[in-house]
Amino acid sequence: MMSFVRCLSRLLTLLLPATLMLLAGLAAAWRTGQADPWRWSWPTLLLLVPTGWWLARRDFLHALWVGLGGAGMALIFCALAAARMPDPWAIIGLPLLALAAAGGGALLWQRRWLPACVALAAVLLLLGFGPTRPISSQPDRPVLAVITALPLFWEEGWAGTRRDAPIVTLLRSRFEVRPIDDVRALAASDAPVLLLAQPRPMTPQALVALDRWVRDGGRLLLLTDPRLRWPSDLPLGDRRRAPMVGTLGPLLAHWGVRGGAVRDREMRHFLPDDRLLTMAGMQPLSLEGQVAAVPLRLRIGRGEVLLLGDADLIDDRLWLADPARPLDPRAWSADTPALVAQWLGAEMPDGRRWMRNVADVRLGLRSALLAGTGWAIVGLMLLRRRSGRNGMRTKSENKLVKGGKNG
Repeated sequence: MMSFVRCLSRLLTLLLPATLMLLAGLAAAWRTGQADPWRWSWPTLLLLVPTGWWLARRDFLHALWVGLGGAGMALIFCALAAARMPDPWAIIGLPLLALAAAGGGALLWQRRWLPACVALAAVLLLLGFGPTRPISSQPDRPVLAVITALPLFWEEGWAGTRRDAPIVTLLRSRFEVRPIDDVRALAASDAPVLLLAQPRPMTPQALVALDRWVRDGGRLLLLTDPRLRWPSDLPLGDRRRAPMVGTLGPLLAHWGVRGGAVRDREMRHFLPDDRLLTMAGMQPLSLEGQVAAVPLRLRIGRGEVLLLGDADLIDDRLWLADPARPLDPRAWSADTPALVAQWLGAEMPDGRRWMRNVADVRLGLRSALLAGTGWAIVGLMLLRRRSGRNGMRTKSENKLVKGGKNG
């Protein structure tokens, strides 16, 4: 009985710290939905350093085994929850970080100060250079014209204060953003690109000017929403509100664009390349005889138009977990800002992995726990065999000592 209790206790010392590391990282990742192993970096540091210090009393290898097991559980979860392998650098970096954190804690207990400092410095180096860093502004930025009735540049209402919405803050890192009120001012703005997001009703002359600007080589990203959900404190019917429905029907009909049935719900939409959009009240758009696409691409004369039947997607409540960090991809809950910038012609870092659905998350969590349990059992067997060999050596050495004294 005592032997069973002792084995169970040792098994739990190998399994519980790694499991706590998995769950702590999952809590951090759940805020954004990103299945990124680097989300486990701070839980790894905060849990494995004291765990390594505690386990080093038994065996230095205990600490390293727990660290490697925790990193492996996180990687298994990320791969299955996202149905996609993690970034190669994360596959290498997280186990190295775990080994350095656990080993550093163990070396602290052994009072080997210099190796411990080297190990913990390696942890901090990995934390600094591993995860994605905030987006910095580019020096040479083309002009981007913006026409919208949405509160992207001002607080809601005509008397509001100046305030960039998070999507505009991000776009300013790649473009010189110029809001304009009239399509006919496009020629004077020298803007090769236009973002047209849920505009107010246009006159026929303005629609003709927009069509001509595109045909002359302009690039247009058009967000037109058939059922806008953007929150507003203004009463219905107030002219300061953005239109509740799209107002560009005649122009879309002129271009041969047809709208499908509105999907009146919030939805996560994965593009073929696994990038994620979060939309609300989206209307699929297509050309005659073609399948709807997101976005729908058109060649109009010498210009290009990208169409989406949803303007809510640039509302930061649908793509940003922390409103104070629009330039930090680690705070995004969708690829929307990067996609909008790329559709407008800018370069933006990619590579985010997302938890796809509840079934994938359950599979990833279940598999990670099973793998962690198996890893702990194997570790228990190896460490028991190692301790047994050490015990036999000690007995042999004692016999030799006694024999020498007798002789």
